Amino acid sequence: LLDKCIASARSSKHPELTDKTVWEVFQEERPHLVPYAGRFDGFHSLPAAVSKTCLVRFDNNKYSVAATAVGRPVEIRAYAERIEIRQEGRLVGDHPRHFGRDRTIYNPWHYVPVLLRKPGALRNGAPFKDWVLPGALEQIRRKLQGSSDGDRQMVKILGAVLTEGMPTVQKACAEALSQGVHSADVILNILS
Repeated sequence: LLDKCIASARSSKHPELTDKTVWEVFQEERPHLVPYAGRFDGFHSLPAAVSKTCLVRFDNNKYSVAATAVGRPVEIRAYAERIEIRQEGRLVGDHPRHFGRDRTIYNPWHYVPVLLRKPGALRNGAPFKDWVLPGALEQIRRKLQGSSDGDRQMVKILGAVLTEGMPTVQKACAEALSQGVHSADVILNILS
């Protein structure tokens, strides 16, 4: 395709400078063109405040941010398809952009540090409604729902995801399930 385009430019007369070809005019302009600087990172940026509920407001919607961002200003970067929220250059929130009105978009992982202080929010908190965890973690959650301290145990396991990483905690949960147990203490023991 490139060869065909160049051949066409070399044989076609320029529409305004009829004594030259399109290729000749391009060659004359080439030294004056701005060099390619890489992919254009096009976003609309504006400052915002983080509410006590870990939310920032943008374009009639609210988006969650990491609990560590509460109380300090953030920068919202609105792209065509997503919203990035940064604090001191660090990414504290990333969501698909919504164009409706009055919606609240949560990432439940933003609230796990809050759960460590208030485990009951796992059952009743808005960010956790309809939250489906991956694989063995969800199986553990279902088994713990029947326990009197199931929320507290599940929160301990979710807290471990923040420090150990999802794949490691998933493996520990799967190992515990294969042994017929689902206690947070057993899972944390496997992790250590």
